[in-house]
Amino acid sequence: MTSWNDAYSGEQSFMRVGYADGPQGVDIAVIGIPYDLGTTGRPGARFGPRAVRELSLAVGEFEWGVFPWDHDVRDRHVVKDLGDVTGFTAYPDRLCPAVEAKAKQVLDTGASLLSIGGDHFVSLPLLRAHAEKYGPMALIHFDAHSDTWVDEDLNHGTMFYHAIKEGIIDPARSVQVGLRTPNPETHGILILDADHCLRTPAADVAKAIRDRVGDHPAYVTFDIDFLDPAYAPATGTPVSGGPNTAYARHVLQGLAGLNIKGADQVEVAPHYEGPGQITAVAGATIAADQLYLLGLAREL
Repeated sequence: MTSWNDAYSGEQSFMRVGYADGPQGVDIAVIGIPYDLGTTGRPGARFGPRAVRELSLAVGEFEWGVFPWDHDVRDRHVVKDLGDVTGFTAYPDRLCPAVEAKAKQVLDTGASLLSIGGDHFVSLPLLRAHAEKYGPMALIHFDAHSDTWVDEDLNHGTMFYHAIKEGIIDPARSVQVGLRTPNPETHGILILDADHCLRTPAADVAKAIRDRVGDHPAYVTFDIDFLDPAYAPATGTPVSGGPNTAYARHVLQGLAGLNIKGADQVEVAPHYEGPGQITAVAGATIAADQLYLLGLAREL
């Protein structure tokens, strides 16, 4: 039997919640999407789900939960890892149908879904599945880039432009946090850029997000390059001048109680990692916080 403190051996389901063949009887499902053919910079995010799962064993090693949350989400909800969505390697046209089908399978049971990428393009099929069930989503987007470039190409810099075009996110309820690259068109989304974050307490940023989203069904997507490369070097398109991991966590924790229906953590590319696997541990910690947000939303 594997002990809770034994983070270096045993199975590698997310936070060691255990694997399940399907979402039946599950409150919150975790899936991996090992895809990086949507990246416009350095590839490698297809290895992100494996790296995040590995470091999640340490993040979730204590049976009383993840600091500083006051409970263990695994005690209040049935959480299971459904493994990776596969069948699209080298065939990007197969990605969206495969991911949409898996997400729909989970959501149709009433379960919530936490996804681990993969490059950020994977958010588009995930949002399609969520919007089919809940209607246009309020997007809460943490990133150094807007990913709303006006282009008919399908990649990790255009998917939210396509999401707006398709009507699956509501710009009037949506917010992008941490941007620090050129962004000529906001598309009606509230922008809280990196400079704003660096001079504003995390609690105030969280309040601005809460005020924007209200009680609307929301989807939280967290690109690891939201963090300054000092805290997350292993990503495809790092951009200097971002917040640190503690700040990001404080903002996320300030979103507790929002009507969050789904979440993803994306763009960990472990081949660019330095000593200590700091990007993967950041990604695993952020994903754990998202798991808590999904659990708390189910208790509303």
